[in-house]
Amino acid sequence: MTLIARRAHAKAIRAKGLRIGGALGGLTLEVKAAETLDFRPDVTLLAVKTQDVESACRPVSAALRDAAVVTLQNGVRSDEIVAALLLQENIVSGVVLLNAQFLEPGEIIYARGWRLIIGEPFGPNGPRVKELRFLLGRAVRTETSNDICGAHWTKLLMNNIANGLEAMTGLSVRECLRAPRMRRIAALTLKEGYRAVRRSGIRLAPLPGVPLASLTFIVRSPLPATAWMLGRSVGSLKTLGSTLKSLRRGRPTEIDYLNGEIVSLGREVGMATPYNAEAVNLVHEVEKSRCFFIPDELVGQFARR
Repeated sequence: MTLIARRAHAKAIRAKGLRIGGALGGLTLEVKAAETLDFRPDVTLLAVKTQDVESACRPVSAALRDAAVVTLQNGVRSDEIVAALLLQENIVSGVVLLNAQFLEPGEIIYARGWRLIIGEPFGPNGPRVKELRFLLGRAVRTETSNDICGAHWTKLLMNNIANGLEAMTGLSVRECLRAPRMRRIAALTLKEGYRAVRRSGIRLAPLPGVPLASLTFIVRSPLPATAWMLGRSVGSLKTLGSTLKSLRRGRPTEIDYLNGEIVSLGREVGMATPYNAEAVNLVHEVEKSRCFFIPDELVGQFARR
């Protein structure tokens, strides 16, 4: 196995190994690390953010010609971006249901071990998905989905509850959803996204821990009930979403591929999506200013929607 990483990360791994803390305890792995892909792999795990997929794939497209490429991005756009650069039949799509945090070059925190869901994004699952399930299952519990695209949309709706709030405030989703008015924003954002998905005819697919019947019940309940259930669903969760992590590292966020997808979908179906649009706008403001909104400011911003 070889990790392809940015220069500082690869250099630190070569010098001291990859240090992993968190749910696995403390361990250091001696792995190969390089800054460029100069060989032809059999399997490639594409683990960059969606906004970096094209720049990551284009220079190595020749090396990946015969490789199975497993996309591991949030949102719903990655597979089609990769398909424009690589062979469509080589792509396997992954829905990542685990949480890790980059601390500094050569060091990460594996905050929560859960599952990886894989499937064919452009056709029915075949023998390759079964083989990859076995291979990846040696590292993390891996399951398959016969509707991986629908699974991505289900995760997108759930991601949009947490990632936007965290990125706008700098707080964890647990802290955000302690406040009733913040729970209301989360509920309105979820309901709006769900309506846009339903109007478009996109079919959602279940995820482990997110049965469709439960999701439908939550979003179709009256607003106060939806807000209350969202607050209860967080429980003791202490992990941070990927969007806030990007901001803390001074990196661009993937908000355009999260709440922004609902905004784009709304335009396609002729439906206003003011809450998701406001989340996108405010996260971009935080990116530019490097200043988070306090909850009262945020509530005021959304009150004008």
